Amino acid sequence: MKYLILWTLSLLGFTAIAQQNNPDAAFIKTNYQKYEYQIPMRDGKKLFTSVYVPKDKSKTYPFMMDRTCYSVAPYGPEVYKASLGPSSLFLHDGYIFVYQDVRGRYMSEGIYEEMTPELDKHPNSSAVDEGTDTYDTIDWLLKNVPNNSGKVGVWGISYPGFYTTTALLSRHPALVAASPQAPIADLYRDDAFHNGAFMLVANFGFYPGFTNRQDDKPTQRRGGRFNPGTEDGYDFFLKMGSMRNSNLKYYKDTIRLWNELLDHPNYDQHWKDRNVLTHLTNIKTATLVTGGWYDAEDLYGAINTYKVLAANNPKTPVYFAMGPWVHGGWARGDGDHLGDVDFGKATGPFYREKIEFAFFSHYLKDTPLDLPKVSVFQTGANAWKTYNTWPPKDAEEKKLYFLPGGKLAFTAPAAGKTELSTFDSDPANPVPFLNRKSMDMDRDYMTADQRFASARPDVVTYQTDVLDNEVTLAGNIWANLKVSTTGTDADWVIKVIDVYPDSATNNKWTGKEVKMSGYQQMVRSEAMRGKFRTGFDKPTAFVPGKISPVNFELQDVLHTFKKGHRIMVQLQSTWFPLIDRNTQQVQDIMKAKDTDFIKATHKLYSTKENPSYLTVRVL
Repeated sequence: MKYLILWTLSLLGFTAIAQQNNPDAAFIKTNYQKYEYQIPMRDGKKLFTSVYVPKDKSKTYPFMMDRTCYSVAPYGPEVYKASLGPSSLFLHDGYIFVYQDVRGRYMSEGIYEEMTPELDKHPNSSAVDEGTDTYDTIDWLLKNVPNNSGKVGVWGISYPGFYTTTALLSRHPALVAASPQAPIADLYRDDAFHNGAFMLVANFGFYPGFTNRQDDKPTQRRGGRFNPGTEDGYDFFLKMGSMRNSNLKYYKDTIRLWNELLDHPNYDQHWKDRNVLTHLTNIKTATLVTGGWYDAEDLYGAINTYKVLAANNPKTPVYFAMGPWVHGGWARGDGDHLGDVDFGKATGPFYREKIEFAFFSHYLKDTPLDLPKVSVFQTGANAWKTYNTWPPKDAEEKKLYFLPGGKLAFTAPAAGKTELSTFDSDPANPVPFLNRKSMDMDRDYMTADQRFASARPDVVTYQTDVLDNEVTLAGNIWANLKVSTTGTDADWVIKVIDVYPDSATNNKWTGKEVKMSGYQQMVRSEAMRGKFRTGFDKPTAFVPGKISPVNFELQDVLHTFKKGHRIMVQLQSTWFPLIDRNTQQVQDIMKAKDTDFIKATHKLYSTKENPSYLTVRVL
């Protein structure tokens, strides 16, 4: 109770300061009236909902709704948010803003499920999911909030992006516009695992703070942040040891959602139930899917939510926007750089006004709309591009081959020696994902200079000759590797890199100790846990020394490698602590002991008859 009181007082103080220094906060207090409701669902549970209604009753207003698992605070009808809606453009244009704690979170009743499984059929009137909760909420709002226009829009970023996707599944006729932004789509492929490799540093620090309750009792209490006692995540996680030690040393089996990750390392029914993509059919609501090329958390969700919606609902207006942003970066700030990399212009304001606001204004207020179906920022060239479909239809599929001597080219290898590279992988000395100390998944790792990795003997490097023409990749990248290992399992990490020429000069964002001359900017990267190469539901061991194909997707890009640059690919087998360490033996790594980790030697092969290459789409 003491903690709750202190937190509430601090929140009230923060809100008061925000209102004093933020003109939007003062505008809200003057022009909006806040109400709080417990809205009943069809099974009798009630969801806590804050509603901000314009005081001007001379006109009607559409709803803009955000359903969240991160709290609709501040609580209390006299305590106001300092901002409303996706941006201040909405605030000053007049909407009824709705914020709701989803089932089982904060002040709403019920038991929380991570990425609540969606039901294909609802066998009785009390069968519920996020789709039915959204439907019941919209129905109640239409009947009980005066001066509404009968139209509803929904938006949300990250987990609220998932709730926006499930709002589409409510299929309520009043829901005319929705924008899932950085939405989690398939938890196994988004935040939890990447091709079977566990996203360690991002998840370890997240779940203690996320776990504010594990029962059906509403509360304003927030979860406590885990204090590792150091900012050196590389050292901390090495000393923690195996994944089972996360509970033996720290969490003591007290965090249910963390344990769900540890209990399901394979793509089993637990994860299949949490893949919302399989339900995205018969959607009538106009949809704007938004994501960032450098979203370290839910890149998969944004890209695949768009692709599935567009493919399954050809008669529905489905729009797609991708910029040079980190997770949620389009909603705030200028979006003009990431780390050392300069994007040449402010991209955030353009999105907020010309794409997001224009989209909702058209469908909720009938304003004219001149918005291409696909608006994407071309990194490298630093320019916005528009298309009718994504990937662009004129992108030509090509193969970028690994060749002897560390070469990379669009020309297939000649007949001859098969073994290209041999490197040793030692779990006790893994390749770091950052060239600095951090306890977090620092988001600029996705554009960070990779020269520190190139210098390691357990990272093999291939690169093209200096490009005499621009090369633009548009669409997803597939790694097609022929490999062997002395163990029975191994991780395979591919990084696609833009190598700057020696003549490159620093920009205003370049770090003090960094030179852009020869900079190795990561463009796209991904890991693959080798035992899942034939399917994520069932591990398959490598036969030591036997050549095996390992194929996996690196996700989409729109990037130009300029004339005078080089395209580089790095291959490695550890990426720590971004992903957990592989014992390099087929076993349940979540239950492995510290003594189970072994060294292994890996080899990459490529011949004319059986090449290793990347499949790319070239404009």
